[in-house]
Amino acid sequence: MKFPDFIHSQKRDPATHLRSEDMQWDFWSHSPESLHQVTYLMGDRGNPASYANMNGYGSHTFKWVNAKGEAYWVKYHFISEQGVKNMTEDQASKVASENTDYLIQDLYDRIKNGDYPKWKVCVQLIPYEEGLNYKYDIFDVTKTVSHKDYPLQEIGEFVLNENPENYFNDVEEASFSPANLVPGIEPSMDKLLQGRLFAYKDAARYRLGANYEHLPVNSPKTEVHNYARDGYMSQGQNGDVNYEPNQYEDAPREDPHAKIKPFAVEGEANSYKTYDEDPYSQAGALYHVYSDDEKDRLIQAIKKHLGSVKSHDTKVRQTKLFYRADHDYGKRVAEALGLNMDEITE
Repeated sequence: MKFPDFIHSQKRDPATHLRSEDMQWDFWSHSPESLHQVTYLMGDRGNPASYANMNGYGSHTFKWVNAKGEAYWVKYHFISEQGVKNMTEDQASKVASENTDYLIQDLYDRIKNGDYPKWKVCVQLIPYEEGLNYKYDIFDVTKTVSHKDYPLQEIGEFVLNENPENYFNDVEEASFSPANLVPGIEPSMDKLLQGRLFAYKDAARYRLGANYEHLPVNSPKTEVHNYARDGYMSQGQNGDVNYEPNQYEDAPREDPHAKIKPFAVEGEANSYKTYDEDPYSQAGALYHVYSDDEKDRLIQAIKKHLGSVKSHDTKVRQTKLFYRADHDYGKRVAEALGLNMDEITE
């Protein structure tokens, strides 16, 4: 249950004859920046009892610009009003064996019965210069920003109050992109976000066709001009001008108020260091957030999954990461896997 679905889609690599679990832990053990997320995934929070009982966290940092032109960095959080509830490893395995669509069905039934799930929409607002000089790189998606430094501020609520009438039309043909922004909300220099500004729309064109934004589920409620013309499955076209600048009164015009607020760029264009040198401290802090019972279940989950890996080197390499995050964390994993502590601390 702890491994993402895509891992199970290919049980064995024909070239290496390794199980997907072996490859996953091999990758994680060579990628210490994954440590915080692995600690989250292997803990109770990796098995939500329902979609309604889990929080949502925006990985990316965005930029907000107010009416005065003042810029702030922003991190989004969606806090479940139903409370956070999780399943144990055994409960999750049992549920998955009985109904592989359990989480979707649970959400559907809640909405059908009028028990609409709700989330508070909260943000962390970080002053522009403070964000650039924060103790962690706020544009690194493997890092979090402390709530003590920048507390959550509630700005609204969203409610799921309607089920799809046609699952294909309303869900499978839906397309989302972080490039769909309104004036005042802008991208940051987050490198993963910068890539997704292009990649998500490219993926939608490949998956749904060039005119995917004409589909009802993807078209804006307030009509806007997207300059699209012709192409596969085009619909609703007329002879209007679809370019700018132009000489016609009712034709598209650039809105100067929607321009991105400029930011200074300096330094050399070169390859960049992907992650900082401390992928450990936040994973250690997360470990200490867990209760004693949660720690016990975390260690048991790691024992079950990392313990099934064939490679001794992978087990040692990954356990060294846990040990660097927190000595107690690493010692308990080593003990659970029957590893020699001399190998972990060398």
